Amino acid sequence: MKKASWLALCGIFMFTGCVSYSESMAGFEQEKMNRTRIDFSKNRDQVIDYIRKYIPDVSDEQMLKWEKEKSLECMTIDGKKMYFYNAAPNLFRINKEAAAIKNAKDGVTVDGKDRVNLTHVPLVVSTVKAKKENIVLPVRMHVKYSLTVQPNAVPEGGIIRCWLPYPRTDQPRQTDLILFNTSEDKYIIAPAKYKHSSIYMEKKPEKDKATTFSVEYEYTSSAEWHRLNPEDILPYKKNTTLYKKYTSEREKHILFTPRIKDLATQIVGNEQNPLLKVKKIYEWINQIPWASAREYSTLDNIPEYVLDNKHGDCGQVSLLFITLARYSGIPAKFQSGFMMHPGGKNMHDWAQVYFEGVGWVPVDQSFGLFPSENQNEKYFFMTGIDSYRMIVNDDYSSSLFPTKKYPRSETVDFQRGEVEWEKGNLYFDKWKWNLEIEYME
Repeated sequence: MKKASWLALCGIFMFTGCVSYSESMAGFEQEKMNRTRIDFSKNRDQVIDYIRKYIPDVSDEQMLKWEKEKSLECMTIDGKKMYFYNAAPNLFRINKEAAAIKNAKDGVTVDGKDRVNLTHVPLVVSTVKAKKENIVLPVRMHVKYSLTVQPNAVPEGGIIRCWLPYPRTDQPRQTDLILFNTSEDKYIIAPAKYKHSSIYMEKKPEKDKATTFSVEYEYTSSAEWHRLNPEDILPYKKNTTLYKKYTSEREKHILFTPRIKDLATQIVGNEQNPLLKVKKIYEWINQIPWASAREYSTLDNIPEYVLDNKHGDCGQVSLLFITLARYSGIPAKFQSGFMMHPGGKNMHDWAQVYFEGVGWVPVDQSFGLFPSENQNEKYFFMTGIDSYRMIVNDDYSSSLFPTKKYPRSETVDFQRGEVEWEKGNLYFDKWKWNLEIEYME
């Protein structure tokens, strides 16, 4: 097992002289447009070819209708109508009629996370009740994570700086982290006070060869569930720093716009109990269908984007939930990392809410209502989370450690990793990531 102190290593790396993240954001608009072009890379013929697999006689009128109702995401770029690269598959997720046609042909599939949770969630509920503990059912996982930069993305003689995601050590349901191996002998692990948990390395690329950074570790992740009743929640102490911070706006994705204010008032109504407020917001957002998302760095206000387009992925609906909760007087914050379910591993975001007398409680808005008649199980993800997680981030759009010179590829979340060199950021089209999980006995 390798060991290294971040304090001892702060001065040993070759790349120095970083400017502040906020300073480097000043010239970001052109980069944002370039990223949008990558997202909107499909032309009309490519989109129609996919749609015709399910709707052979698709008409121009149907296409325009779907575009107008935001079921088929498109944008005029450089004078041409271009479509989001996942616009066609998303159509069959967002539009109910199209989804029914696809399901009739392909059948309804259950993904890995849902297969696991069908038995796991009821077990979490029964175990919490039996043990009278909120954190239960630990799962030990052995993880190998790698990031590989394309050959010649950085010229020979340059230095590639890389931040890889790393499990947090300040979360009660995530414990016993052991680092076994890193691709580079010298590395820096971000201090726990940083909201994005990372392990940092540097390497000089070789001409015509890919450059790979990797890390190997084990950790234990547990489920958490709170069996709460409205009468369990105490009145908030509204003069505390915690309450003020987590019920406030935050640039640029937690803003109390007129639409957010009106919507929160409409959803919550005259309800005063914090748990019942959360339930109303959770149920309302549950009607928004999941769809593959544009890169967050290209969006100016994610909750407003969800409301405009009537769909969202996990992080987008989580930020909408957090914004509505905060405006309604419920302290809420962002968490993210990965879902680590067998057969269902992927990046994932969720939220936390704070209840007076209880503490912080996980809320996985995108997992929605669990398919059960049992009310505890049905609303499990409103006050709970399963065992198969890796928590990397305890907030969004925070600083990396060591400081990154150029704007991140993902300016909101931090999951896949980040890469740059002396002359600029390396965007997602220049590298790929890989996650391998072994479930320990």
